[in-house]
Amino acid sequence: MPTPLTLLATACSKRVRLMQAARMQLRLPPAQVLEWRDWLAQPALLEEALRQPCLFKIEPPGDDPAAHFLLLQAGCRLQDRPPVAAPAHGELLAMDAWFAGFTAAMASLTAQLAELPQARVFNAPGEISLMTDKLACQRHLAAHGVPIPDLLGPVESYGHLQSLLRQHDLDRVYLKPRYGSSASGVVAYRRNKTGCQQATTSANLSRVDGQTRLFNVKHMTRYETQYDIAALVDALAAQELYAEAWLNKPRCGDSHYDLRVVTLAGQPAHRVARIGQHMMTNLHLDNRRGDAAGLLSEADLAALEATSAQAARAFPASHVTGYDLVVRLGQAHVLEANAFGDLLPGLLWQGADTYAAQLTHV
Repeated sequence: MPTPLTLLATACSKRVRLMQAARMQLRLPPAQVLEWRDWLAQPALLEEALRQPCLFKIEPPGDDPAAHFLLLQAGCRLQDRPPVAAPAHGELLAMDAWFAGFTAAMASLTAQLAELPQARVFNAPGEISLMTDKLACQRHLAAHGVPIPDLLGPVESYGHLQSLLRQHDLDRVYLKPRYGSSASGVVAYRRNKTGCQQATTSANLSRVDGQTRLFNVKHMTRYETQYDIAALVDALAAQELYAEAWLNKPRCGDSHYDLRVVTLAGQPAHRVARIGQHMMTNLHLDNRRGDAAGLLSEADLAALEATSAQAARAFPASHVTGYDLVVRLGQAHVLEANAFGDLLPGLLWQGADTYAAQLTHV
């Protein structure tokens, strides 16, 4: 009998549809879905869902705005701060409070799963939490010898950013929300010797009644005045922000690219180049896919595979992970680890997409 699969997920999400399609392709029974919002309201539902031997996979809660808001509310309570209203669509709001709620949920899952040994977990909740804390994750990778861009550390404000730039003698950095995902709120910051500066980001500034709000949008915006850039950095820093040194990406014609690699059971599998004309090359930002093998030299390909495997060893309890890398001149640096990095529809490795492959390699 095939092993059943249970997903903690959002039933109507693209991830669930792709997993169910993969199971149908492999002639496996459909996965059972436990909705995030239902589990958050009734944790005992997990014991019911996992009462028989099965595989268990945690998908991201962000596919369901209601689940996101429940985690945000829980985080505000844990941090003893006033509750916030539900974020508007795409709004970057209290990401640090959301992460506090998410971490507590992962800790609860860890405790529950310890009592349910019949469930084989795809990615351990503790490692999912670590990968979701982008700064802690990069420090964790560095501690395991994985090459990463140089870290400047937390950024407390626009003024603090300027101090860090002077301290490290830098004029270009990437600013990243500590708990963001999919490039939301990431800022490519540059300045020159004359004092001109620019910040390129998918975070759109909105000012209403004297209040600054940030919205993640699918196009890049370039800010060039100190007034706007300071407002942007201060708004992101209030939700926890960090800086890392600028790492040049290799070029492909008039564009540049980085690479996403999915590892399965610790080994590099699916890989794709993400090509675009802006600094952020995430595919959902209307950038295009490219054939990684066609862009990489033999030395680059070897570096890609060795570094992604090295990164995967830093997360031994995670079966399927995604890594974003810059590879050039035979060297690879990991920009980010992603516990939910397998959403790459149609990308094949040895004839299987990411969902079919993870089911056959589990």
